[in-house]
Amino acid sequence: MSTSSPLILALGDSLVAGYGLSPSDTFPALLEQRLRARYSGARVVNAGVSGDTTADVLRRLPRVLSALDRRPDLAIVQAGPNDVLRQVPPATTRASLEGLLTELGRCGVPVLLTTVAPPAFLRQRAAGYLGIHAALAERHGASICDFFPDGVLGHPDMVLWDGVHPNGRAIARVVDAILPAVERVLEPAAEAAR
Repeated sequence: MSTSSPLILALGDSLVAGYGLSPSDTFPALLEQRLRARYSGARVVNAGVSGDTTADVLRRLPRVLSALDRRPDLAIVQAGPNDVLRQVPPATTRASLEGLLTELGRCGVPVLLTTVAPPAFLRQRAAGYLGIHAALAERHGASICDFFPDGVLGHPDMVLWDGVHPNGRAIARVVDAILPAVERVLEPAAEAAR
């Protein structure tokens, strides 16, 4: 990595894609803007697709990686809520996330795996999925953090008209919360490049 131009791949579902948001308010766009205060040439590639399950993200991964002009310095993977909503078997979710982490590891791409705590109305449905992300992150040496900071998920002032997806204000809070985790992953690579 050039010390001033990290390439970050943001891979996942509607939370990455920016469902219902203007392009400048999406998670990848706001993260890139914040990173440029420290890394002037930082790029964050938006590889989110609304509605994707973990299996969908895994299927897309080879095409996404081959479209990049170089190996990413970090992949942020946000996938799993659609598995819960569609009741994909937890074993399938685990296998798909395992595949994602294995392939990114094989390519030498560090991973920041994000999680979403289920809202109250989905807790029972989500019970079988709890802990999958954390266990796989530990197994693969990936970093892990919550996607939503406290006070965002489920707050009526932080969602779009659908009452589910985050608005631009919520995504700005998400970026504030995730930025330190992203910088912790990038810092060793930046130090080595100096």
